[in-house]
Formats: sequence, structure tokens, C-alpha cells
Amino acid sequence: MSLLGSFIKKAVDLGEALTAYDSPVEEQEKVLRHLLEKAKDTAFGKHYNFESILKSDNLFQTFAERVPSHDYDKINKNWWHRTLAGEADVAWPGKPNYFAVSSGTTSTSKHIPVTDDMLAAIRRAGIGQVLALSEYDLPPEFFEKEILMLGSSTDLKKVDDHLEGEISGISASNIPGWFEFYYKPGKEISAIQDWDARVERIAQEAPNWDIGSLSGIPSWIELMLKKVIEYHGLNTIHEIWPNLRVYTSGGVALAPYVESLNKLMAHPLIYIDTYLASEGFLAFQSRPETKAMKLVLNNGIYFEFVPFQDRFMAEDGTVRPDAPVLNSMEVTEGVDYVLLISTVSGAWRYMIGDTVQFTDVSRGEIIISGRTKFYLNVVGEQLPVNKMAQAVQKLAEKKGISIKEFTVAAVRREDGEYINRWYLGADGETADSSDAAAILDEVLRESNKNYDVARTKALKGVEAEIISCDLFTRWNERTKKKGGQVKMPNVMKEEDFLEFERFIEGESALGGQQSALSGKL
Repeated sequence: MSLLGSFIKKAVDLGEALTAYDSPVEEQEKVLRHLLEKAKDTAFGKHYNFESILKSDNLFQTFAERVPSHDYDKINKNWWHRTLAGEADVAWPGKPNYFAVSSGTTSTSKHIPVTDDMLAAIRRAGIGQVLALSEYDLPPEFFEKEILMLGSSTDLKKVDDHLEGEISGISASNIPGWFEFYYKPGKEISAIQDWDARVERIAQEAPNWDIGSLSGIPSWIELMLKKVIEYHGLNTIHEIWPNLRVYTSGGVALAPYVESLNKLMAHPLIYIDTYLASEGFLAFQSRPETKAMKLVLNNGIYFEFVPFQDRFMAEDGTVRPDAPVLNSMEVTEGVDYVLLISTVSGAWRYMIGDTVQFTDVSRGEIIISGRTKFYLNVVGEQLPVNKMAQAVQKLAEKKGISIKEFTVAAVRREDGEYINRWYLGADGETADSSDAAAILDEVLRESNKNYDVARTKALKGVEAEIISCDLFTRWNERTKKKGGQVKMPNVMKEEDFLEFERFIEGESALGGQQSALSGKL
């Protein structure tokens, strides 16, 4: 048994025991009070009179009443554009050294400030996640193995007096010195901008590493593993990394990838979900008994929850000013909530764009149930993305295939009537699409009352085609870039969807395949 590994494991066990904190409400009040105190002399803090809010007997309520909610467009237009231009003390003290540039699944690219306080918070949350490994059955020697983090390039772009890049690249470029011994692929390879070139170098160096865990978005992790296996003529990744035991995912739903990932392994891994966004490290799976993630309630982020109902949402998808606002102990399990966060990077009552459900209120555990703008409601369908994902999973089960990606839009036919049109990405060859639309339609009509009503009125049909998952990858590569934080939107506006469809038809024509929506209703 490794003495160092035993020591680290004992430290992890002790650390987990020492990370207990006061009640969630008390911790969140401490966080909010700290945010307000620190930002009270900023332009934002003066505008909304944080000094006065701090004197309130009901800090949560007064904060919600005095400070409006923001989506990215609103806070950027009113505040963050000044920070990006180099002005200090706008929404948080000082000037941030970094801006996270998102790949923009719901809008054009965003520039989100990343302060030193936020980087410290992300590191603390990461340590908390490591400490939570004490809950898993891992041998002492695991804690000596290396961690392969496949994120964006750490070669950040210098713009004026700050650096820009995706949040994974920013985080990796700021790893603490003690962690460099464990971190792979290392700074040199991580700085390679071209994703294919970076993965080629990873494949070359793979025999020199003893990887115990992986971290990254599932689609890109899978492609990287396939490259390593192909490069060395392996049957499974465990032939070169026999001690690989843990995969920490994030960014997209992991479930559709587990089956295909397992095919690359000699034995299944421990899969752990995380919730790391450009705006902060919000939650991570802290125990093996559940797939839900525990909110990080004591680490620079204040959380608010608004019931995700039409009457509380404005037409532009933002939260209405009169919407009820709940804290983490006032919520109800199984209900969809719009997530608002206030952070040490100067986000204030900020709609991160996700909806969440609590699975265990007492533990503060959640699942991501959808996106506020990945919500199809052109002709009254009122389809949240979690309902879509459930229908896609049912389709995959009935057809005995693995569907990892999907996108859908409301499209107007030549006769002026609307239909829902789907593209679904499956592994390998294109599967039979003939009954795909019927299966999706049946499942959605059973699970969603509003969709069922819409199908008898304005929604005149459903079309669906199952295509190679590789086409989604190539689309992302063409329209954004490969790897990193790149994700496919599940719901598209009609104009964007038709452009995607033209791309699919062009790729199919090049491959000598007929591209037709063979599943129709």
C-alpha cells in the first residue's frame, strides 16, 4: 500500500469531516452579506444603495425588492460593458484580469468577468469536490494518480489589460503549484490552440502518464479516448491507463454518453457530475447514492429560485419583477425553478439560463432540468428541455440505439402551418427514422398536457430524422470551434435551424446519402 496515497486519503477523509457548515439559510445570508459589504462602494452598489440593504431586518427580501434580476444582455448593456472597456469598480471592486468568453448556446458569445475572488472560489469548490471522494470506495493509491483535464486552451488571448478565454482554460491556467504534479496534459500541451493537434499530443504522451481520473465535456472526452485507443491499437483505454477509475463530467447531460463511454473501458468508471459554468462553480455530486449535485452554498455565490411558470416570465424570457423569489430552504422538491445567482465576479441576481429541480432540499441537492431559453413554445407546445430529453431517451430505448445529441425547432411549412422538426444524433450509421416522429409525439403527448393540446390545434405535425452524431460535431466545429466548452443547443430558432438543416443536407450529399425527413406525422 502506498504510504503517500494513504496519507492523502486520510487527509481527504478528515477534510470532508471538517467541511460541515451551518444551516443553508445561515450560510447563504453570510454569503449575501459579504457580497453586499464588499461591493457597496462600486458603481452598482451605490446605484442600488447596498448600504441601505445591509441595514434591513430581512436581507433576502430587501435585496430581491431593491435589485432587479438580470440576464446577460441586460447586465452587460448596463454594467459589464464598462468593465470590459477597462473601467474599475463597476459591479465588483477593482478590474478583473480575465473574461470568460462563452461559446454561446443561447446567444452570441458572452464576455463574463472572472475576478481573482471567483478564481479562488472555483479552487475552493474544486477542493470540496475532491474531499467528497471520501464518500466513494476508492483505494489509497488512487489519490496518487494523475488527473487528465480536457478543457479549452490555456493560451489565453490578450486584449487591452485583460486575458480572454473559456472558463476551463482560465481555470487550468491558474491551477495551484502543488497541483501541477497531478495535472495532465500539462501546461505545454494545454496551451495548444488547435483541438486536434492537442489531442494528437495527448495520444503521443499517453503511455507516460498514470491517469486515475478524467475531467471534461462528455462528447470531447469520448473523442479523445477513441483517438488514444486508435493511436496505440488498443481494445480499451484501461490497457494504457489501468488505474483510471473516475470521470468528472459537466456542461451537458452525462447519461446519453455512459453506454458508449463504457464500451471504451475494461470496466465502468465512477461517474461524477459537476456544475461549473462561466459564471462560477455552482454544485457537484457529493455522494454515490444519487446523481444529483449539491449546491455550494458557502463559497461566494448567493442563490435565488423563481418558479418556472409562464405567469412569472416576461415575453423576452426574463423573470418578471413581481415573480416570487425563494431561498434554498423554501423550495419544493420536483418543481422547476429559474436559477438566479449573485457572485464575487459582480453578477447580481443573474439568470444563468438554467432551470433546476431540487431532489433533496435538506441536503441542497439539485438536478439541472432544462434551459430557460431551451423552451419550445412557438405555438403553445410549452416544451421544457427535460421533457424533450425524456422523450428522446424513450425513443433510444425503443429503437435500441444510443442518442447523444438532439435539436428541435418549430418550422413553418409551405402551407403556413407549424410543425416540430427534430434531428437526433446517434452513434455509428444512421438508424431507421421511419417511426421516430411517432414515438416522440406519443411520449410528449402523454407527458405534457400543453403539448397534447397544441397537437390538436396549431401544431400540425412532427418530423424527425436520426443522423450520425458526427454531423453534430462537425457543425459545432464549423460554427464555433472544436472541443472546450462547445455544446449543441437543443432548441433552435427557425432561421438557425434551417441553416443547420442545409448543412446536414450538404454533408449527406457529399457522402452520397439521401437526406430526407423519413419520420413524419
